[in-house]
Amino acid sequence: MNVRKQPLSSWLERIEDIIHILEGSTVGEIELTEGETEIIIRRSPGLVLTASTAVLSTQTGEADARRAAKADQSIPIVAPLTGVYYAAASPTAPPFVSVGDLVHVGQVVALIEAMKVFNEITAEATGHVVAIMDTNGTVVQKGDVLLCIEPI
Repeated sequence: MNVRKQPLSSWLERIEDIIHILEGSTVGEIELTEGETEIIIRRSPGLVLTASTAVLSTQTGEADARRAAKADQSIPIVAPLTGVYYAAASPTAPPFVSVGDLVHVGQVVALIEAMKVFNEITAEATGHVVAIMDTNGTVVQKGDVLLCIEPI
């Protein structure tokens, strides 16, 4: 069997084309297999990463460092599956939690609907909600951070 292998540049061009096609889509993962070659592309649709640098002044540097350390202690609540995120039990009900609310371990903080089944998302720690990352009715991917809790 004489199998002709494609040059690396051809593969890179094909992968770049696939990435361009996926931009703007809600596809989170794609697996491609051709012969003995397998390519897996994973991404988080809608996630925008930015790089920034921080400059600490001598007067506010210590306070900023304390705030940053405090922010690093927040516990993310992640989506255990891909589905539609709901912040409330129904469109007319109040949200399960808001920023600043005190939550307890096991308290329902959101719902994710997948295949017509509503899955309760519960708090993994007691603390205050410091951030809610998604809006009601948006599609979230498995592993996406839904909200952050600052433990007390």
